[in-house]
Amino acid sequence: MHKLTLFLGCLMFLACQSTQKNTSDDSAAEQNRQDSLQKIKEAEKEAKRVKPKTASDIKLTKDLSYDKYTLEESYPYEDTVRVFQMEKIKEYLAFVENFQQQPATYAVLQNHKNKNKEAPLVKTFKRNAYKRVSDTLGTERYQSIPLYIVDEKEQPTLYGPDGSLVKLLSSDTIDMVRVEGVSFEGKWDIPKRYVKTIGDSVTFHRIAFVDVTNQNIMTVERITESEWAIRSMNKATTGVHKPPYAHETPTGMFVVQEKKSKMYYLKDGTSDIAGYAPYASRFTNGAYIHGIPTNNPNAAIIETSWSLGTIPRSHMCVRNASSHSKFFYDWGKTFNALVIVID
Repeated sequence: MHKLTLFLGCLMFLACQSTQKNTSDDSAAEQNRQDSLQKIKEAEKEAKRVKPKTASDIKLTKDLSYDKYTLEESYPYEDTVRVFQMEKIKEYLAFVENFQQQPATYAVLQNHKNKNKEAPLVKTFKRNAYKRVSDTLGTERYQSIPLYIVDEKEQPTLYGPDGSLVKLLSSDTIDMVRVEGVSFEGKWDIPKRYVKTIGDSVTFHRIAFVDVTNQNIMTVERITESEWAIRSMNKATTGVHKPPYAHETPTGMFVVQEKKSKMYYLKDGTSDIAGYAPYASRFTNGAYIHGIPTNNPNAAIIETSWSLGTIPRSHMCVRNASSHSKFFYDWGKTFNALVIVID
């Protein structure tokens, strides 16, 4: 009887050991499975994060912060139809999302009224309709920044527009700063006096889209990843090509650099103040988003004009209703908002 009890005990012990072993094996297998799933999820998340976004990834939802004079996505104009170019806007928003995926130190190129010294002559130049020196891409020397091919110091190749956004690739304390263009392509060396560092924590989540073809303006704000809210949809009047004084509004991506509650302007060809435009936000050269200009420097603010949304007629600026320019003036912070001009 004693031997039988001992034998049964041994069997029970072995069974327990086997059960514990199986349980342990199952637990280990489950843990391995969970670890594998977690790694897959992390890999998918990382792949999603670094995968370049396209226009189809961008969601645009109308959630207006400024709701006066609001236009529909398409609307009649004379005998045709004008539109907000949603697909082109989404393409730019995808581009904005993509260049901000990786950490970077950003800078703005500046040379408003040649305040940082007139740029040297480029290797190959021409004179435009305004009799001004321009590079091979048509960018004027006046108010622009010289772009040198990396490690070349004798003569620049192109001009970079004032207000262009770049990423710093070197210290900004050396004489020639190396940058990678965001507003334009390529890596370039630039004299440091033209480069204003704005840091590695800035985000560009507020953007005004100006359409020189359809003469309208839309402001958008990033809500979450790939999701943007439309804050306003309004008429605008952009610059006209009319030498020697009026210039078209240049297309491209620019950083809001300066604000003036009253931007006084001169009578063409003189030093006399002709009037002012209210709530002006400068983004490149002498181009501002501003309200309706007056014909008297002491006049009251004019709210709107029949000419908004018709044809280009400004000197370079983007006119819009004065209350809308006030909205953008308050909303689009300096060195923290973009103006993207499309055609």
